[in-house]
Amino acid sequence: MSSEATNITVTGRHIEVTDAIHDFAVKKIQAIHIEYPRIVEARVVVDVQKDRQLAEIVLFCADHITIQASTVSSDLYAAIDETITKIMRRMRKHKTRLLKHFRPHRSESIRKLDETVYQEDVLDQDVDIDAPEDPKPVRITREGYDLRTMYKEDAIMELEISGKPFVLYRNARRNVLQIVYRLCPGEYSIIELGNELKA
Repeated sequence: MSSEATNITVTGRHIEVTDAIHDFAVKKIQAIHIEYPRIVEARVVVDVQKDRQLAEIVLFCADHITIQASTVSSDLYAAIDETITKIMRRMRKHKTRLLKHFRPHRSESIRKLDETVYQEDVLDQDVDIDAPEDPKPVRITREGYDLRTMYKEDAIMELEISGKPFVLYRNARRNVLQIVYRLCPGEYSIIELGNELKA
């Protein structure tokens, strides 16, 4: 049985997966509210053999992260519950490692940050009137954005945790608006916006 909306699959060994078991497992996984690592797919396997009832969960997450846990219990629902607890603990460990990796001391620079600052006019491009018309976008999504004041180190950390293509923030040291984005793993670039946007 599978949940197409959340890409969750629940299968059974030596047991028929009832709607109750399926829904219980799906709701438990959907209740995991951890931003990083972002869950792409989840597979749940339940196995019942006499007094041995096992629940195994494998999460396939963004950035090629796979998290797996299993529990043996006398009660299948308790096994699923405990496995979810283990999964969440391991997900938090991944996030903690990332935070430690990207949070240097304030007096230090980020060794992996090869920073290049561009003025906003780098975004201006000459238009070729003879070029074919750009295709119309299929969908445009409008979102609100919470502008925060932070250090560039924190902006990079948020970029990694959120999985966003960029982070717009106000630099806490220089009080200017900046956009940080990823060039490649471990290398970032910063665009600094004009002085008229400081206020």
